[in-house]
Amino acid sequence: MGCECSKLTKCCWSSDYNGSVPEDHNEDKEERSELDDLPAFREYNIETLRMATSGFSVENIVSEHGEKAPNVVYKGKLENQRRIVVKRFNRSSWPDARQFLEEARTVGQLRNHRLANLLGCCCEGDERLLVSEFMPNDTLAKHLFHWETQPMKWAMRLRVALHLAQALEYCASKGRALYHDLNAYRVVFDDEGNPRLSCFGLMKNSIDGKSYSTNLAFTPPEYLRTGRVTAESVIYSFGTLLLDLLSGKHIPPSHALDLIRDRNIQMLSDSCLEGQFANDDGTELVRLASRCLQYEPRERPNPKSLVAALIPLQKDTEVPSHELMGIQDGAAALPLSPLGEACLRMDLTAIHEILEKLGYKDDEGAATEVCF
Repeated sequence: MGCECSKLTKCCWSSDYNGSVPEDHNEDKEERSELDDLPAFREYNIETLRMATSGFSVENIVSEHGEKAPNVVYKGKLENQRRIVVKRFNRSSWPDARQFLEEARTVGQLRNHRLANLLGCCCEGDERLLVSEFMPNDTLAKHLFHWETQPMKWAMRLRVALHLAQALEYCASKGRALYHDLNAYRVVFDDEGNPRLSCFGLMKNSIDGKSYSTNLAFTPPEYLRTGRVTAESVIYSFGTLLLDLLSGKHIPPSHALDLIRDRNIQMLSDSCLEGQFANDDGTELVRLASRCLQYEPRERPNPKSLVAALIPLQKDTEVPSHELMGIQDGAAALPLSPLGEACLRMDLTAIHEILEKLGYKDDEGAATEVCF
């Protein structure tokens, strides 16, 4: 079903990866074009965001705990039809308006296809809101813990781990190595089913590294001692995500490490994955997770070494993410023009009458071609 126990010692405690990540000299043009299409970071007024979310309607809430969440997240649509997500903080979350704006502007400069990028913010009176790209295909938590149609395939779980590590590597390279509340709810899936890291966790509401509030799912041991979130703390949380991907459950790190020490790896493996991966692949992921969960922060790997370790493990790399996920490729459906949307609401005779008035020859298929 899962990983062979006899290989645990070799795989979990072998030497570190020292190789560098191979550079991609043929960067995907589509990904580059997508980033070019993103608007520059801007500041919104509260009325614009109120309209975009239908008055912060309960029906538009996408937060994990709904309207009971301390900071509520809404889906919305701007006047230009761009879909967005709006995070509205409670009044005590960001008492310092200047700090909020500085943090938002800094995070808003990041642009990467592994992130759900920050598009803007709002800071009016006591209001503190963030605006990011909308990701339509739910969270990693939904696909791992609460799936309905099919469990997430092993190849997709490995892809999630790699994309997440690449997101952390990019952020670290831009001086944003700290990420608060890294957990399965922070990983979201875009139109094509690709996993992305939410930008919201990059907002550092802290003074000298000490947080006003944080909710790391499974707290790193050093946070209990110092109350500070460090770059190494993020790697610890990444380790808990690797356990989530392997097990399909949210297992406390202390319990997982006990299972690893007892070589009871089958208890860590998701029964839904039976037959989907080789023993070496499973034990390698366990080994990587155990390194991330080391008690001493300095013994944990950095994001670059995580990427280097995860690249060789990838499977079915030629298969698009949406196929692995069993969802429709939203990017394949071209958006309709305003005329096209109008055509959908009209019968064919009315369309032909309009085309004749516009001077188009009434050839077969002309209506469809012009509208779409």
